[in-house]
Parts: sequence; structure tokens; C-alpha cells
Amino acid sequence: MNKITLVSLSIALALAGCADDQTETQTPQPVQKAESVVKQEQTMTAEEASKKLNQLFAQNFQENLKLNPIQATAIGDNRYNDQLPNFLSPEYRQTMHDFTVRWLDKIKQIDRELLTGQDRVSYDVFIYQSKLTLEGEQFPQHLIPLNQSNNLTSFFAQLGSGQSLQPFNTVEDYDNWLKRVDDGVVLMDQIIANMNQGIEQNVVQPRALMEKVIPQIKAHVVEEPTQSIFYKPIENLPEDFSEEDKKRLTAAYKKTITEKLVPVYKRLHDFVQNDYLEHARDSFGLSEQPNGKAWYNYQLKTFTTTDLTADEIHQFGLAEVARIRSEMKKVMAQEGFKGTLDEWFTYVQTNPEFYYDNEEDLLQGYRDLQIKVNKLLPKMFDVQPKSDYEVRAVEAFRAESASGASYMPGSPDGSRPGVFYVNTFNLKGQPKFGMETLSIHEAAPGHHFQLSLQQEVEGLPMFRRFGGLSVFTEGWALYAESIGKEMGMFTDPMQYYGRLSDEMLRAMRLVVDTGLHAKGWSRQKAIDYMMENSSMADTDVISEVERYIAWPGQAVSYKVGQREISRLRAEAEEKLGEQFDIREFHSEILLDGAMPMPVLKTKLQEWIDSKLGEA
Repeated sequence: MNKITLVSLSIALALAGCADDQTETQTPQPVQKAESVVKQEQTMTAEEASKKLNQLFAQNFQENLKLNPIQATAIGDNRYNDQLPNFLSPEYRQTMHDFTVRWLDKIKQIDRELLTGQDRVSYDVFIYQSKLTLEGEQFPQHLIPLNQSNNLTSFFAQLGSGQSLQPFNTVEDYDNWLKRVDDGVVLMDQIIANMNQGIEQNVVQPRALMEKVIPQIKAHVVEEPTQSIFYKPIENLPEDFSEEDKKRLTAAYKKTITEKLVPVYKRLHDFVQNDYLEHARDSFGLSEQPNGKAWYNYQLKTFTTTDLTADEIHQFGLAEVARIRSEMKKVMAQEGFKGTLDEWFTYVQTNPEFYYDNEEDLLQGYRDLQIKVNKLLPKMFDVQPKSDYEVRAVEAFRAESASGASYMPGSPDGSRPGVFYVNTFNLKGQPKFGMETLSIHEAAPGHHFQLSLQQEVEGLPMFRRFGGLSVFTEGWALYAESIGKEMGMFTDPMQYYGRLSDEMLRAMRLVVDTGLHAKGWSRQKAIDYMMENSSMADTDVISEVERYIAWPGQAVSYKVGQREISRLRAEAEEKLGEQFDIREFHSEILLDGAMPMPVLKTKLQEWIDSKLGEA
């Protein structure tokens, strides 16, 4: 559970080929001063450097939105809602390369030594994320653009459903979608072209993943346009539309579904089923791809913002699994259970009292928790986001392969609430004892808190307000789970077991992800390992393992981020003593947006020093 941060939004940023969604962080090294910078030092003051830097950041962000219209839609900027560039094409990838190089050069013209505070942090983040983007260009991700976890075709269907990022409020909104469909058709045909190129270069997806993709695509090959999820906006036409517009749009949507969408989904479906599958590989790890070892190391660096090796992460995971197993045995004793841990796992998997038997009761349970948690938040937080969130079931067409839960941010102005998605495909994958920890992680004070507050910080450059960084975002959400008892949650031992169960999932991820991609583990070995160390439903385990295969490195970011945030808190408590205020500490973590771990460390050390200086 608690799978993918920002689900649709993170996919959207990946869709857009965004140059600013991950950050490499090492200790900043002095930038070689060009002659122009030396001249600048003689003429530019610190105030002027700050102003110039932020002007450049603003210009960069606006230019980036034009190149990445899905990101614009995601943040409520509707200027490009009728566009979807062919971001998989060679031309677009070259455009983004040139964009990154050009803006890297522009920002480096500002002398870093003239900058202070957040300006210097923003400068370092921008420089390193741009360099990391360029470093990643050596790896042919564009040749494997489709998998069961981040399925672009499913994301496009979410957009067109009227229940996601794409607005359907005005006649113009409805017409914008029709234009965006034309671009989407081009993009899906490009998927076929790129995957054919991948076959030629022996860069292909595992067969086990692509077999899961086929039904996801087939769901959109319908006989009648009214059966399509793309017809949903017509079923929900606003009443204030004129009869003429209603008639025109209904006819246009039926024609678009019949003549454009169904044919392109069928082309893609037939290609995957009849051509691609026979060339798909039987191996699972990224290390099995050409230059795969270096590719996986890049993924680890990207998702952890550290130089941790696969071996170090693997050993960290093994140690955590052992520790959490010991904690689980304590809960067994509290519950008076006589037996082994394996027998306990079977007990909680099979006892019907731990599971709902209908979807609505499960969703209502999470809505009740929303009210309960909101009352407890002031104890630990003196800031809260302006926007609220809703609890929804994952859409049926993607539920079988989707994660157990996820979160999609709302708009910064609060007009579109955040969404906490719960996967109700298999109710045995949603135990009652896991509800408190899952709610904390995905909603408040986890993803909903962190991502909403980040968007609301007006003093940050836009690329930081709306950028993503898995190690920080997922690390924070897992840290949020760890403070549940302090908040007043987990008073029931079984709910605390749910907390341990979810932490076990994150610990197993360290072992399994590195096992699959660096140590030659098979899919079955990974499944067996997770079944042996948890009470997760087998469907959840399979979904998890296949997600790790599809998204190398991302799953290790949770525990790496949590460990660093918890360590920083312990250090602050020790040094500040009675001066330590947990609410102030949380504000320091949250109110500057997602940061690489080394940057966060520096920021917190400076905060501690400033507090000690006040004493």
C-alpha cells in the first residue's frame, strides 16, 4: 500500500519530459567562473543578483510550462489545456536537451557567492537537477515508455474521464480536450515506433509486465462510444450549456472516440499482443538491459539524492526487516496470540473480522479517519494546508494493476481538492488494521500536507513549489506514520501492527528492489521474500514486486528519506533540549518544499545554530 506519490501528477511530469523533477545532490562545488561572471562581480550587488536569479527562475518556469502543458494543467494553469507534445519523439527530446543546456548556462552566469539563504539553495538545486537530467540522457528510457504501473495510455484515459486534472467546466474546456486528443493519438503511435526501436536495440520490457498492460489497453477498445470512459464528460455536461453546444459536443465526442481513440488503442493493443510480447525479455532486473548496471546506479542516485550503493541499501533493508519482525512479535504477545510469526501472518490474512466486505464501508472508514486525524493535527503542527482532500476509489479500468493507495494533489488555490485514492479491487488487500497508517501516509499529515503546503509557499521559485523529489516526499510521508503514536493514533495494538506492517513493506522494498536490479533476483524470489516477511495479500505482493520491476530505484526512497528526517529530528532534540518545539521543527521541514537530503541537512543545521544563538 501507500504506493506512488503524486500518482497522476508524477506521471504527468514524467509525461512532459520535465527537466526539473529530480535532483542530484552532492556537496556543492564552486562553479568555474567564466569571464562574464568575473565582470559581473564588479557591477552586480547581492540584491541585484537575487533579483536577477529569481527573474530567470520565473522565465524558465514559464517557458517550461509551454513545453510541458500537462504540468501546466496539473497546477491549474489552463493556457495549454488543448496541447500534448509528442515528448517521446527525437525532435522533442532534442528540444528539451537544448532547453536544459541553455538554462543551465543562464543560471551559472549568476555568481553563487553573491547569493544567500533560499536563493543559494535554489541555485544549487537548479544546477544539480539540470546536470542530473543531462546525465540521464545516456539511458534510453524513451524506448520502454509503457508498463503496467506508469501506463501512459491509462493516464490519458484518466485525463479524459473528467475526474482528473483536465477540467471540463466550460464549452472551451470540452473543445480543448478534443484538440488534446489529436496530440494524444500522435503520442500513442510514437509509443509503438519507440518500442519497435527498442526491439531493434534489445532494450525491452519484461514479458511479465507487458502481459499486464494488454488488458489495460484493451479496456478502451469498445464497441459503442457510450461505453468508453472518454464519454464520461458528455454524461456530465453542465446544465448551463446551450442545447446547441450539448448536441455539437455529444456528436464530436462520439466521433472522436469511434474514429480516433478506439483505433489508436486497438493499434497499440494489437502491437503489444501480437508483436512486442514475443520480443519481451524473461529477465526482470534493470541490470539485464544494455548498460543496465550504470542505469540502475543512476536511478538510485536520482531517487535517494545520495551516493548509497545497491549493497549498502540492501544491507540496510535486511537489518530493518529483522528489527520490524521483532516489533511485530511484541504485538502478537499483546494480542495473546500463541504461535509463530508465520502463523500470525496467516491469522491476520484469513480472519474476516479484519476486512470489510463492501467498498463503500471501506471508503467511509477512511472518511471517518479524515475527521479524527484533523482534530489531532494541532498538537504536532502549527501550519496546515488551505486545501482539503477527498477519498475516492481507484477507477475500475486501472484498479487491477494499480497500487493499494495513492495521492494526487489539488490545485494551489484550493479550487480542486487533493484526492486520496483507495484501491478497492481486492478488499483483502485493505485490512482494517492498516487504515490509520495508510491515511496518515497518503493524506494528513503525509502527502496531502507536504505537497499542498509546498504549493502554497509563495516565496519559493515556481520550480521548487511544483517540483517533485521522491526521497523527500516519500520520506516525509513515512516519517509522518512514525509520529502517529505521538499524535494520539495507534492506541489499538492492531492499528499499531498496521503501522509496523506498512513499515515492513518499505523495509522489504530496500531488499527486493536492489535484489531485482542489482543481484539477479527473479520475480518469484522477490514475491516469496515478501510473502515470508509480511501478512500482505498475495495480490498486493505481486502488484508491489511488478511495480519495482517497472520503476527501478523509486521504492528505496521511502526508508532512506525517513531515516534522514528522523536522524535530523533526534539531532535537533539533543542539541536544543528545552528549546526544541516539535511544531516548529515540522514547519522547518515543510515550508521550503522538497529538498535533497544533503540540502535539508544543511538547512536544519543552520536552524539549530540560529536557535542556539538566540539563547
